[in-house]
Amino acid sequence: MTETKTSNRPRETRSGIIGRPFDRIDGPLKVRGDATYAYENTLEGTAFGYILGAAVAKGRIAEIDTAEAERAPAVLLVMTHRNAPAQPDFGPAVTPTVPEVFTRARPALNSERVRYYDEPVALVVAETFEAARAAAGLIKVRYDEEPGLYDLSGHVADAYAPKRTNAGFETDSVIGDFESAFAAAPVKVDATYRTPFEHHNPMEPHATLAAWSGNELTIHTSAQTLANFRAGVASTLRIPPERVRIISPFIGGGFGSKLIAHADTILAALAAQVLQRPVKIALTRQQMFANAGHRAEMIQQVRLSADTDGRLTGIAHDVWSATSSFEEYCEQTAVFGRSLYAAPNRVTRHRLVPLDINRGEWMRSPGEAPGMLAFECAMDELAERLGLDPIELRIRNEPVQDPERGVPFSTRNLVACMEEGARRFGWERRNPTPGRAREGRKFIGYGMAAAIRPNYIGAATARVAIDGDGRVTARLDMTDIGTGTYTILTQIAADSLGVPISSIKVELGDSRFPRTAGSGGSWGAASAGSALHNACNVLRERILEAAQSSEASPLCGANAAQASFADGEISVGQRSASLADLVRRIAPDGFEAEGSVAAGAATPSYKAYSQHSYGAHFAEVAVDCDTGEIRMRRMLAVMGAGRILNPKTARSQIIGGMTWGIGAALMEQTVLDRRYGHFVNHDLAEYHVPINGDVPEMEVVFLEEHDDKANPFGAKGIGELGICGAGAAVANAIYNATGVRVRDFPITLDKVLPALPVIAI
Repeated sequence: MTETKTSNRPRETRSGIIGRPFDRIDGPLKVRGDATYAYENTLEGTAFGYILGAAVAKGRIAEIDTAEAERAPAVLLVMTHRNAPAQPDFGPAVTPTVPEVFTRARPALNSERVRYYDEPVALVVAETFEAARAAAGLIKVRYDEEPGLYDLSGHVADAYAPKRTNAGFETDSVIGDFESAFAAAPVKVDATYRTPFEHHNPMEPHATLAAWSGNELTIHTSAQTLANFRAGVASTLRIPPERVRIISPFIGGGFGSKLIAHADTILAALAAQVLQRPVKIALTRQQMFANAGHRAEMIQQVRLSADTDGRLTGIAHDVWSATSSFEEYCEQTAVFGRSLYAAPNRVTRHRLVPLDINRGEWMRSPGEAPGMLAFECAMDELAERLGLDPIELRIRNEPVQDPERGVPFSTRNLVACMEEGARRFGWERRNPTPGRAREGRKFIGYGMAAAIRPNYIGAATARVAIDGDGRVTARLDMTDIGTGTYTILTQIAADSLGVPISSIKVELGDSRFPRTAGSGGSWGAASAGSALHNACNVLRERILEAAQSSEASPLCGANAAQASFADGEISVGQRSASLADLVRRIAPDGFEAEGSVAAGAATPSYKAYSQHSYGAHFAEVAVDCDTGEIRMRRMLAVMGAGRILNPKTARSQIIGGMTWGIGAALMEQTVLDRRYGHFVNHDLAEYHVPINGDVPEMEVVFLEEHDDKANPFGAKGIGELGICGAGAAVANAIYNATGVRVRDFPITLDKVLPALPVIAI
């Protein structure tokens, strides 16, 4: 169920297409199987590659024997570090600037060094996938293995402070004197939480089809940001980006794992160059665990101090995170807390422990997802010590401006989200004493948590054209990772030009189209949509200019300032004309225009405000008195995220995030073998994610909101907001049900059962 609660009413558009729950434009293609994903592309003469990964986590290849593989039936090429085309060195662990993280060269098979378990050591290309896989099993590799570091907890003493966190945020922030405030506070919490390694596991594996035509390279792949892929491939192959074309119109999920090129893309391009024929490579599900990124294991210490009235006097959030020894990645885990609650004394710090593993990467809601899982549980602990309702505690610490930046909020409806959520969820029925509510042999508990996520705008450009029949085509290199981008952009174009949805065709996922920031950071719809909106405005101006000056136009000489576009017509005062007829008369070849939007962080207006989306999560759980089994019963999310462009697709995104929250709280965990450095449960049989039976009744409510500081629509990003705080609401509900506080995630029954109250039969 999705509802919109009336508050400050947003500005309405003439046609009202924006804000309506249209079905997905690409839905029929996917239902019919006509949406072509990366591995489904076919080219004549395509060969198939299979990657052989290292059997050790650290060391060097002392000897590699490929003779038997090369003699195997249908084998075309066996590539190793001995015969792979020359590539640049990987370079330093930290790039000089943030953008270079995405565009740096990522060479493959360019050294005998092994940096992490399952790193590619050979590629076999054959006429069939089966032949390539079989031949890879014939390669003999002898390693000089070296001892490695694989234990975060055991090497916290080796932690260091990085120069920056992800996206360039400051590593530390210090305001006031936290230590003194904490020491003097009458009520305090000092709790340490652990969040494990996690993996993205999109439904579609990472896959690439690469083909050369002369010195031009075309890559069909699954990519969230085409410009980054293009630049990274070009840097690795040492060719101009203009000679690389990336095509990715449909993506079966990414969650951050498809923001940069991985081994499948680089090796397919290299092999296709050597063989002068197309080469297709897909990572297996098992290979994805080592080669396609992960969320790093973390240890988080949260300290909160308050007076007896429940007003925070100090906030401290310290994070120790695993990182790779050869490429640094620091998730901004404590950054959200710099804007969430008021407190005069504040500390946030990030530290890294280098391990001999592959780099961590952006994973849905980087920073906020693991950080809020810990922090919002600590707030629940503080509320209990104060004897306050968890919602009341948060309300008492509502800031009037950004607590650390000292700038006003563009909009902030966190309190309204919590109050509306409490009313709808029946929060008044919650028993504040843990372990007291039961139904038969089950403990019942309620939990809640706040949600916050920054609102970003990325630089983007869009091209829009209208032909002599009134058909509109919009082109952007933007991608749709299953979030509804095709639909949202179609609505924006139709609304801006005043034409029906059926007149619009949106083409995405081709690097030859105008560049956007792609899909990531929840900025996709706002960034690409703003660029498209601006392009449509330029197109309108060009049509009006021609309509005013052309003698063939029924609007010749009309005052353009009075013009409106609606219902497929242009109206100027009492005069009107069909848009299609008008274009046919005055410009049979049609019109074309481009529009752009600058990155928000680069504009003074963006910097002048603290821009975030907010929400409140509520969860009800049942815990079996005898087995400790935890079952979700229902969840509610109330969100204040600016204007909602399409309530139907927005609801789907929030529900997806809530489901991720269930996974983070109850089941998701990748186990790193601390002896040998490999991920043990590296498939979907043993890496557990929520399935239909795990997901309860879910309700999503959007507060009506318009943020005129955000973009022309007043909308904000929501793709990752749904996961922020969702897991903490579940964890807090488990504590309310049982009185068992688990701080080592995920909360599995073995951690709950030993401490459960004994209930007589």
